[in-house]
Amino acid sequence: MARAALAPTRRAMLAGGGAILATSLLGCGRNAIAEHGFGNGRLPEIRLDQDVTLEPAERSLILGTDNGPTPAWLYGEAPFPVLRARAGQPVNVTLANRLREHTSIHWHGVRVANAMDGVPYVTQMPVQPGESFSYRFAPPDSGTFFFHPHCNTVEQLGRGLAGVLIVDGGESASFDDDIVLVLKDWRVAKDGSFLPFLTIEGAGRSGSFGTLRTVNGRVSPDIAIPAGANIRLRLVNADSTRVSDVGVEGAAASVVAIDGNAVAPFALESWRLGPAMRVELALRAPRAGEKLALVDYFAAQPVTLANFIVQGTAKRSDEFAPVALASPNLPKPDLANAKSRQLRLSATAVASDYASLAPIVLPDGKRIDLLDSLCSTSRTLWAVDGKTWPQSGHEHLPPPLLEFARGETARIEFVNTTPHVHPMHLHGHSFKVLSSTKLARPVHWADTVLVMPEERVEIAFVADNPGNWMLHCHIAEHQDTGMMAWFRVA
Repeated sequence: MARAALAPTRRAMLAGGGAILATSLLGCGRNAIAEHGFGNGRLPEIRLDQDVTLEPAERSLILGTDNGPTPAWLYGEAPFPVLRARAGQPVNVTLANRLREHTSIHWHGVRVANAMDGVPYVTQMPVQPGESFSYRFAPPDSGTFFFHPHCNTVEQLGRGLAGVLIVDGGESASFDDDIVLVLKDWRVAKDGSFLPFLTIEGAGRSGSFGTLRTVNGRVSPDIAIPAGANIRLRLVNADSTRVSDVGVEGAAASVVAIDGNAVAPFALESWRLGPAMRVELALRAPRAGEKLALVDYFAAQPVTLANFIVQGTAKRSDEFAPVALASPNLPKPDLANAKSRQLRLSATAVASDYASLAPIVLPDGKRIDLLDSLCSTSRTLWAVDGKTWPQSGHEHLPPPLLEFARGETARIEFVNTTPHVHPMHLHGHSFKVLSSTKLARPVHWADTVLVMPEERVEIAFVADNPGNWMLHCHIAEHQDTGMMAWFRVA
């Protein structure tokens, strides 16, 4: 499934140690950019108080001191742009495609209208090379969200097309520092070229793991923070495959939000973070010179993902107590009258034989009946409830796996019959994780839930957002080889 690498454009200026010194994140002077500096391990921010254009293109990126330049695909001059908006206020982001294949933007976890969900051939036509598409919506919920393409995901996401959307809700006063940390592996050789994004061996198991682990596009970055400060860490797993068991060494941290949704703060021991999942931590920085690190325990030996360099005079001296964020304003499921369904997650080598595949009808009424090899797969390895996504791709819909009347409560039990994890994601809705049989976790709201091998996880949500919505595993190789379906809310 890997495609030939394009020639580097050299639009990004390179520096040693993985840093990029860029004069503009997007190469577009009208965008308001709060330049915190990619070179110091932090990501540049773009405030969405005016129209913003993202320009996906190939840009040369140095990922490590021992690696050659990588022909990454980025939305701007630096990897992983952070867009910052306010809940309820209009957002206008234009995607101007500078790639040599079509793309789109899915606003992962944001309860947008169906036409803005960014799934080629299902909610919109793909944005072809040289074309543009404007995403207009008012995010209803505060929190930390993720955006990425939704066709040829294993390659486009693997090459670096991802970003973060922060939606503020007015609760930041209790924090002295707010840091976004994007976790991503890169499948690259020593010369910086990409290795195959999809391998049959990897796709049939837990995925094809990267060779280089980074945070914010750098290997074990050093990030300066003020001593004695209340710190908010926003962790985003933008990897196509890897599940991390994240923890903090050097300070007591608390979990304050999961997938952008506030929870009553609880002490962090470690948190299992699958692809596309987010978790927010609150902690008090130690004294200057003391060690503080983000680590991954889901390995033979703990892996240091990022180091925090504690500097200056302590900002606070009182006893630290994490402040609860504003509770999510989501419709409460009516469990007594819910429409229940069990969905089995299984391995299969046989593609489902659909008697007829209907043409797509987009939200604007346009009908599509065509074949696009970019969104298709040549192999089938996985299924949801015994059904595989058609090998012909997004552009021919199978029957909906689930259908709900608008306002109806959906109650779904995921049953993982495989020996591998599956982070299951629903579009257009946030759901309540009610119970799980293996992984310890509180009842919480989420948009992606990790289903462990041989585990049962029960979720519920109010189907209040009309349209055709995707449901799939977020290990990209599983998604691209069959573990994807859709449901209708009418």
